[in-house]
Amino acid sequence: MEAEKKVTVRFIDWNSVDGFSARTIRFNVFVDEQKVPAELELDETDLVAVHVLAVLEDGIPCGTGRLFPDESDPTVAHIGRMAVLKEYRGVGCGSAILHSLVAYARENGYAKATLSAQCHALAFYERHGFEASGEIYDDAGIPHRAMQLMLNS
Repeated sequence: MEAEKKVTVRFIDWNSVDGFSARTIRFNVFVDEQKVPAELELDETDLVAVHVLAVLEDGIPCGTGRLFPDESDPTVAHIGRMAVLKEYRGVGCGSAILHSLVAYARENGYAKATLSAQCHALAFYERHGFEASGEIYDDAGIPHRAMQLMLNS
C-alpha cells in the first residue's frame, strides 16, 4: 500500500467541469472496471445529490462520491457512488471523500448515514465506524451489504 497523499475534497456542481470529472471517474470505475451496465450508472438522484470530487495535490482528480437525503426519513443521509480510480487506491482518497460526506451529514443535522457497500469494501467502511446490517444482496451483479453510522454520537 502506498503512503497517504495530500488530498483535497471539494463540493461540486454536477453540471460543471468538476461534475464531468466525477462522471468520468464513476464510468472508469463502475462501467469499465466493474462492468456495471452504463445505463445503471447515472440516475435522477445525481440531479439532487450533493457531490464531491477528491483531487490530489498535483491537481489530478482521484475520486468522487455523493450524498442525498432518504425520501421517507429526512434524518437519514445516503452516501453512494463512492469511486476511486484504481491507480489512487490506498493513498487516502477514499477516506478523504468519506470524511467529507460524513462531516457534511453531521453539519446538516442528519442523525444517521447509510450506504450500500460492495462486499470487498466492507473493511474500509468499518474502519470509518460504519456497521454492516442485513444480508448480502446483489446490485448490478456485485455483492453488496447495507451499512450505517449513527451521527449524533
